[in-house]
Amino acid sequence: MRYQWRLLNQLLRFRYRIPNHSQVLPSSSSISRRFTVNSSFPLNPSFRRFSSEPVLALSDTDHVLVADIFSQPIDSDDVKNLLESNRVSITHDAVLAILGKLDSNVDAARRFFQWVSENHPEKLSSKCYNSMLRVLGTNGLVHEFWELVDLMKKKGYGVSKGVKERVLECFENSGMNGDVAKLKGLFDKSNEKNWTIVSRIVRNNVWSDDVERQIKDLNVGFSGDIVKMVLEGLASEPTKALIFFRWLEESGMFKHNGGTYNAMARVLGREDSIDRFWKLVGDMRSAGFEMEVETFVKVLGRFCKRRMVKDSVELYDFAMAGANKPSVQCCVFLLRKVASGKELDMDLFSRVLKVFTGSGNALTDSMAYAVLKSLTSVGRTGEWNKVLKEMEDCGFVAGGNLQSKIAFRLSASGNREQAHEFVNRIEASGCNADRKTWESLIEGHCVAGNLDKAFDSFKEMVEKEGITSAGYAFELLMSSFCQSNRAIDACKILCRLVDEKQLKPWHSTYKLLVTKLLVQGGFAHALTILGLMRTHGFPPFTDPFIEHLSKSGSGEDAIVFLKAMTSKRFPSTSVFLRMFEAYFKHGRHEEAQNFLSKCPRYIRNHADVLNLFCSMNSKEAASSGMLTA
Repeated sequence: MRYQWRLLNQLLRFRYRIPNHSQVLPSSSSISRRFTVNSSFPLNPSFRRFSSEPVLALSDTDHVLVADIFSQPIDSDDVKNLLESNRVSITHDAVLAILGKLDSNVDAARRFFQWVSENHPEKLSSKCYNSMLRVLGTNGLVHEFWELVDLMKKKGYGVSKGVKERVLECFENSGMNGDVAKLKGLFDKSNEKNWTIVSRIVRNNVWSDDVERQIKDLNVGFSGDIVKMVLEGLASEPTKALIFFRWLEESGMFKHNGGTYNAMARVLGREDSIDRFWKLVGDMRSAGFEMEVETFVKVLGRFCKRRMVKDSVELYDFAMAGANKPSVQCCVFLLRKVASGKELDMDLFSRVLKVFTGSGNALTDSMAYAVLKSLTSVGRTGEWNKVLKEMEDCGFVAGGNLQSKIAFRLSASGNREQAHEFVNRIEASGCNADRKTWESLIEGHCVAGNLDKAFDSFKEMVEKEGITSAGYAFELLMSSFCQSNRAIDACKILCRLVDEKQLKPWHSTYKLLVTKLLVQGGFAHALTILGLMRTHGFPPFTDPFIEHLSKSGSGEDAIVFLKAMTSKRFPSTSVFLRMFEAYFKHGRHEEAQNFLSKCPRYIRNHADVLNLFCSMNSKEAASSGMLTA
C-alpha cells in the first residue's frame, strides 16, 4: 500500500492524456530536417492483435517536437495543424516542460507562451507564469520581465523564490542595480509578517467583530499569494479557514480567484469537513474556476489514506468533468484502491470506468493488469472475471499477451471454472483465443495438478486450432503426466491422438516419454513409443533403453528391444556390442551370456563379439586368480 502512496505523490509529474492512436515520433535531430506544415509522423505499425493499448501523450519526445515547432517563425494556424497532425495535446505539465526546454531560446518561448495564452489559457498556472518569467529575466529582457510581473499581480500570482534568486543573480552580474533593488522589494518581510499575523489572529480566537477589526487594522493588501499562505497556515483549523475565506470576499477586501479557491479546497478536503468541501468546489466551478491538478492529487491521497473510497470516486468524477483532467495514472490508482478495498464495490468500480472512457479514453492492458494484481494481493483472484467483464462492457479488449497471463493465473491458482469462463467469453466475443492463450491455460492446469482438466483443454484447443500447432502444448501435457508418475497414461494418450488425430509429437516429447516410461516400469509401452518414433522419421532413442536393460533387463528383453528399434530383423552389430559392453560394465556377465545365446548366429560368431567376451573372460580369470592367491 505504501508504494501506491508514493506513486500518488508522483502523479503531478506524470500527468498525461490519452490520444486516439498510438504514434512514434522521430528523433529531435531529424524533426527540423523534415519539418513542414503538412508533415505527420508515422503511426506505430507494431500493434498487437486485439490490443487496446495506446501510447500516453506528451512524452519527452513530444516536448522536443513542440519546442521545435515554436522555434520556427510560423503562424498560429500552422502551429495548430502541426500539433493536430501529430496528435499532440497541450497540458499544464507539458507547458512547464516545454518552457524548460526553451530556457535559452527566448523568441520560441515567447511564441509558445503567447500561443498557449490565446488558445489554452486554462493551462497556465502561477508556475507557468513563473517559468516564462525566468526565461525573460535570465535572457536579459528586463522590460518584458516587469510587464509580466505586473500581469501576474493582476491575476493574483506572485514571483516564486526560485525564480527570484535566478533572475536576481543575472541582474547583479549585469550591474542592473535598480532592477536588483526593485526585485528585492518584492520580497520584503512585510508580506510574510502580515500573513503570519492574520493566521495567528484567526487561529487563536473565536470569530467575532473584534477579529474582523484586528485584521482590517493591519491594512494588509491581500493578494492571491497572501490569501493562499493564510489558508495554508490555517490547515489545522478548516472551519476557521472557511469563515475567513468567506468573510474576505463578503467584506470586499479581496475577490477570490482560482488559486485561492483551490487553496481553500485543499484545506477542506478531509473527512471531518467533507460536506463543506463539496459545497466549496461546487461554488468554485459555478464561479468559473477549475480544480487544479495539485488540489486533486492532494485531496485524493488524503481520501484514499482514510479509506474514503466513495468520496475518492466522486472527486475523480468531479475532476474529469473539468478542464484539468486527472492523469491515466490517477485512474489506475483509484481502480486499484476500489479493487483492494474492504469490500469490492462494483458500482464504484464501474463508475470510474465509465467516467474514464466517457472522456474519450481507452482502457489498456497495463491498466487491467494493475487492477488484477491488486485483486490478487487481497485474495480476490476469484473476482477477476467480474472485473474483466465490467471493463469489457466499457470497450476493453485484452491483448494476446494479457489473455495468456490471465488464462495461466486463473488455471494455475485452481480456479478451473473461472479460467474456462474467461476463455469462453473471449470466444463468444468473436475474438478467438489464440494458440498462446490455450497453451497458457493448459500450462496453468498442469501447474495446479489438474491434469485431466488440462487434457480436456488440450482437446478443445485441437478442435479450434487444429493439431499441427499443438506440439508445445502437448509436450507440456506429457511432461506433467510424467512428473505425476503417470507416464503410462501419457503413453496411452499419445498413441490415441497419433491414431485418431494424426498427431506428430516433437522429437523431444518422444524422448521425454521413453525416458520416464522406463523409469516408471513401462518397458513395453516404451517399445511402442520407439516404434512410433520410427514411423515419424525420428532416429531411434537407444541410450535410455541400453542403460535400463544393462541394470535390470533380461536377455529376452534386450532381444525384443533390438528388434523394435529397426524396421529390419536386427540392427547393426555396433548396437549389439554396446549392449554387451553395458552388461559387462554393470557386472552382469551371466546376463550377457544369456543375451549372447539368444542372438543370431552371425552375431555370436562375429570377431568383435568374440574378442569382447574373450577379453572379459580373461579379466574375470585374472581376478579369480588374485583372490585364490
